[in-house]
Amino acid sequence: MKNQLRIIGGEWKRRVLPFADIDGLRPTPDRVRETLFNWLMWDVQNAQVLDLCAGSGALSFEALSRGAAHVTMVEPSHAQSKILKDNIQLLKIQNCQLIQSTAQIAIRQLKEDSIDLIFLDPPYALNLWQELAALVDPLLKNEGFIYLEADCPLFKLELPSSWKLIKETKAGAVRAGLYKKLNP
Repeated sequence: MKNQLRIIGGEWKRRVLPFADIDGLRPTPDRVRETLFNWLMWDVQNAQVLDLCAGSGALSFEALSRGAAHVTMVEPSHAQSKILKDNIQLLKIQNCQLIQSTAQIAIRQLKEDSIDLIFLDPPYALNLWQELAALVDPLLKNEGFIYLEADCPLFKLELPSSWKLIKETKAGAVRAGLYKKLNP
């Protein structure tokens, strides 16, 4: 299999994992992942994490490698879900749940106000940012973090008013932002 990602830091630093050759499946670039986890350095440890559009699993495995308490991955593709399951077994991960489903259906299974960190990186072509942001907002704890990745300027997205952009980066076509939920 030619599609591989490398874990940047933590327990599995430099570990290489495969992912499926699926149209639109693109791991978050190494440089962007490194920036993100530098931003989250103290906040990912012991966090309850939701990777709503897991894809390659790059963000989930990075969070687990860096001490997340638990990660829930959501992936609709049967082929990629199988590879994610194999990677979870390969790394002997116990604190990870994989839900093979669309994000919209999986969200219904999750408890409100229970998530510290959400990765929101849907396939660009599906244009799901606003829909998924509205659906996951109740799951996120106050002061929780949302990482959002898009192929357009982030200010163009209609996101919940309680989400405040605190960090932003750009790498090629990838625009990434870290938001914090601040309830009044």
